Amino acid sequence: MTLMISKFRCLLFGAVALLMVACAPLTPPPQVEYPVGRARLVLPQGAWQDLGTSQEDAGRTALQTRSVGLRGAQNQWLAVLRVQTNQTGHLTGAPQGVDHCPAQKDVTVEDAAMGSPLRADCLRLKRWGSSDQWLDKNRPDLVQWLGSHQVTLGQPYTYLSFRYVTEAGAWVVVDALVDQRLLRPTTHNNHEFLVAGRPALQWAHELAQAARVSAGMMDGHLVVPPFPFPAPTL
Repeated sequence: MTLMISKFRCLLFGAVALLMVACAPLTPPPQVEYPVGRARLVLPQGAWQDLGTSQEDAGRTALQTRSVGLRGAQNQWLAVLRVQTNQTGHLTGAPQGVDHCPAQKDVTVEDAAMGSPLRADCLRLKRWGSSDQWLDKNRPDLVQWLGSHQVTLGQPYTYLSFRYVTEAGAWVVVDALVDQRLLRPTTHNNHEFLVAGRPALQWAHELAQAARVSAGMMDGHLVVPPFPFPAPTL
């Protein structure tokens, strides 16, 4: 009898151990992280590639820009992000020439700073950034940079720009070009087509909020939100 109880206990403990292993949470793969000036740029999962840094000045404010690109299953470019922040945590007050945030035809523009001359909080989203040479006309500097790095995105893609500058001198600027398959669902009827732009706008809002939060953190922790839709397999 004692032997049977002992065997039963062993079987019970073994079953419990297997159950605990089966129910244990899976450890997510490590996130990709890069330093950029005073900030830490944390990217969503994917095959990101570092495209280098550059140094700039905005009046008396020293800045650094980090560029990264996302590759797809066929090694094609799916997204490019450029993030610009203060080089150090030493802030010298609002930079000179803080741009305003004008409205623009066929561009979603949100100015949370309400035209303030001292700070900027400007989100711009062009859902069809690849149309009619729009990027060449509006961001020739970005087009030149893409060409110098031999980066060509498939079409169509979406363009996003967010600029956040505080009175204290904290500076975060994000430019993004994103393959629309990461931001826009496949549509089958007029209703789906009319609401298809919502995920992209929601992602833009989340990215803008992440940039705002990073400006107030000691380490500038800037977590880029995951794209609404998975990377295409073809």
